[in-house]
Amino acid sequence: MKRYNLILLLLSVIFFQACTQKQVKTSAAKEPKAWTSSQAKKWYDGEPWLIGSNYLPSTAINQLEMWQQDTFDTITINRELGWAQSLGMNTMRVYLHDLPYREDSTGFLNRIDIFLSIAKTHNIRPIFVIFDSCWDPFPKSGKQRAPKPFVHNSGWVQSPGREALKDTTQYGRLEKYVKGLVSHFAQDSRILAWDVWNEPDNTNDSSYGKEELPEKAERVIPLLKKTFEWARSVQPSQPLTSAVWAGDWSSDTALKPIQKLQLEESDVISFHNYDKPADFENRIKQLERYNKPMLCTEYMARPNGSTFEGFLPIAKKYHVGMINWGFVDGKSQTIYPWDSWQKKYTGEPPVWFHDIFRKDGTPYRAEETNFIKQMTGVTKN
Repeated sequence: MKRYNLILLLLSVIFFQACTQKQVKTSAAKEPKAWTSSQAKKWYDGEPWLIGSNYLPSTAINQLEMWQQDTFDTITINRELGWAQSLGMNTMRVYLHDLPYREDSTGFLNRIDIFLSIAKTHNIRPIFVIFDSCWDPFPKSGKQRAPKPFVHNSGWVQSPGREALKDTTQYGRLEKYVKGLVSHFAQDSRILAWDVWNEPDNTNDSSYGKEELPEKAERVIPLLKKTFEWARSVQPSQPLTSAVWAGDWSSDTALKPIQKLQLEESDVISFHNYDKPADFENRIKQLERYNKPMLCTEYMARPNGSTFEGFLPIAKKYHVGMINWGFVDGKSQTIYPWDSWQKKYTGEPPVWFHDIFRKDGTPYRAEETNFIKQMTGVTKN
């Protein structure tokens, strides 16, 4: 009898170990991963050629002024998205922020829902940007400051700000924001994609460089990885991405660690380019090795040679989605160039840096808007 009981005990232990190993394997297998090339291509095959702008209402100086309850301007949003629709645009890249979620998550999510409803009436499906490392590292809720005259993006703020980025005890709050946001809209067909983090290693040397955290990229890398994991854990139907924006992308060995992370974790590849058409095409060729759909989520700086006429035909040839910087000349003042932080301007620059429309809906250059309409098929050649 003792021998029989011992055999039963051994069999039970073996069975328990086998079940445990199976559970571990099953759990690992279920852990969400970046989309495969075939998954990404299947998603992209169902989309039209994607074209749009980075969008901020002309009445807002930054993301906080766009999304806070007191300054959420649906009248302007509806009017300006109508102008986008008139050009044949079908997406807009729109920045969110962690502070409105901290202050009033329910209200913030409701305002996003309202924005999506307005966008849908104009056949626009936005890409939402969750975090952003550009410009002012000290965001504050409440009334936002007035623009500095003639200065490019004088009031744009980072998310998370410097204090949250350096304080790991705030990561729990950021996790709640990412998971709460993405899970709420995870199956919402009105959203095209999630841009997890804009230019995560940008140190803003020409504007706020002296106020940035030392070794910012090293601090961002673990949080960027967590952000991908948090967003992916709620199993969104939309793809995740984070755009590479500077440096050498010609080979895997040339990539910086943060670029490698961005490209490996992105379901679809995204990138920025403000250079001349030849460089733009070269960047596309460099990223083709990932064998995934590509989105250029920032371009168009006229004095740099980055123009609609120069870039859109190349993008269409390679079937790259295109989202230019700037839509309506407003409180962001991005008609002025980046060097307006060092060089004094006293009036409208001779050539607008970004943006397509004046506040009254008049195109800055009618030949540009006509060209965009031809490229999107609104008007025929």
